[in-house]
Amino acid sequence: MRCHFLSIRSKFINWLDKKKHSSNAYHHLFSNPSVRGLDLTSLWLQQQGDYASYVSPQAAVVAANLAPKSITTAEYQCTVPYAYHFDARKFAKLLHANATGSFRVQYMQADVTDIRTDEEGFITHLVTAQQGELAFDFVIDCTGFQASLLGDKLKIPFQSCADQLFTDTALAVQVPYSQEPELPPYTLASAHQAGWVWDIAFDQPARVGFVYSSAHMHEDVAYQKLERYVGKTQLAGLNVRKIPMRVGRREKFWHKNCVAIGLSQGFVEPLEATAILLADFSAELLSQCFPAHRGEMSLVAERFNQRMLHAWDRVLDFIKLHYCISDRTDSDFWHDNRAVSSIPESLQQKLELWKYHAPSREDFFSKFEVFDLDNYLYVLYGMKYPTRKPQLSSSYKTRAEMLAKQVQQQAESIVSELIPHQELLAKIKQYGLQKGISARGKSHRFIINQVVLTASKNFFLSALAGYGNLQ
Repeated sequence: MRCHFLSIRSKFINWLDKKKHSSNAYHHLFSNPSVRGLDLTSLWLQQQGDYASYVSPQAAVVAANLAPKSITTAEYQCTVPYAYHFDARKFAKLLHANATGSFRVQYMQADVTDIRTDEEGFITHLVTAQQGELAFDFVIDCTGFQASLLGDKLKIPFQSCADQLFTDTALAVQVPYSQEPELPPYTLASAHQAGWVWDIAFDQPARVGFVYSSAHMHEDVAYQKLERYVGKTQLAGLNVRKIPMRVGRREKFWHKNCVAIGLSQGFVEPLEATAILLADFSAELLSQCFPAHRGEMSLVAERFNQRMLHAWDRVLDFIKLHYCISDRTDSDFWHDNRAVSSIPESLQQKLELWKYHAPSREDFFSKFEVFDLDNYLYVLYGMKYPTRKPQLSSSYKTRAEMLAKQVQQQAESIVSELIPHQELLAKIKQYGLQKGISARGKSHRFIINQVVLTASKNFFLSALAGYGNLQ
């Protein structure tokens, strides 16, 4: 399986008003902004500046387009945390081979046309076009946006979130490079008048998507802006796919003996890292509470639904955060995103609280959340959210200033040792990575055992469903 590049998170460009901030950008990193258990945010609020570079040496690595590790660092070890971007089709095939080979999962390819249920509404059989009726005790719906079982057959309603998240269309295209590209170690997310653009610098071709609200921008205008972003000559002749996006979720995710995993639960935004996180979260939760007897099915399902609804609502809060705290005034899209009626009440309360003090762990008391304190800090203060400057105790200030200085020293040390991202990819392609823990990895004080998996398409859903078409 080929890794296309190692990502050290995302760079958000022009999510603030250019008139006030000129060209602006911030990084949402993988690293924890706390240093040795101490949150530096309160000290940063006294001084301002770039938040990410103040709290994490990883920001310096990103700014210099460096790799997150060296070629001598063992696989799954790193100097700074990173993620993989890779070919999702190949990964689906790998998962399929692992499931059927190592875990003896029986794989049968067939088109489901109908279901049979008993008098209580439990699914007893799947009716297929090729294999006839197949009996099952429990069914996982991994049919993607269609939600063929939970939605179509079991009639669980879809709840739209279009009144809160306005982007509903994407124009996606794969753009070949005219020359050898410089691959940055991050995904670009550039805001525009009615949405944003994703730009994932694969080695060949680049993946670009123009995300917009059809209520705020006509398709022809969106295409023209995509032309401007990619280059009119470069875009000519390429296959631009229009992807309608129905933002929202099912009313519940587990009904009777059928549970939805992946996009059959719902959809919030087109970068699939969020969908993958929710799919993984759902699968782990299902494994922890899987019923031993049919008699407990309804109770287990209710608890699963409560937890997943909480997770989905908090994801909605986090995605909305990016839009509602922007101070852009160049279109109705951004004005509408700041309308109180479009902001979930739970997020409104947090934002009001965070005007007076910075977020803390106590604000994220539930373990059933996908995004936590670290994620919110990078977005809030990357976008210059106005939190009142706190009064600092002398002991906190002394220790925090010492640790902040160490962050800058670590940044200088790491930058001096790491090589350019593109150079590392070339070496990995040629030599591969060392197996096991490297001697250097054991002694290097900056090595962090944290590698995060992401992909540009929902490989988890496809692997579960046994599908290979991940266009």
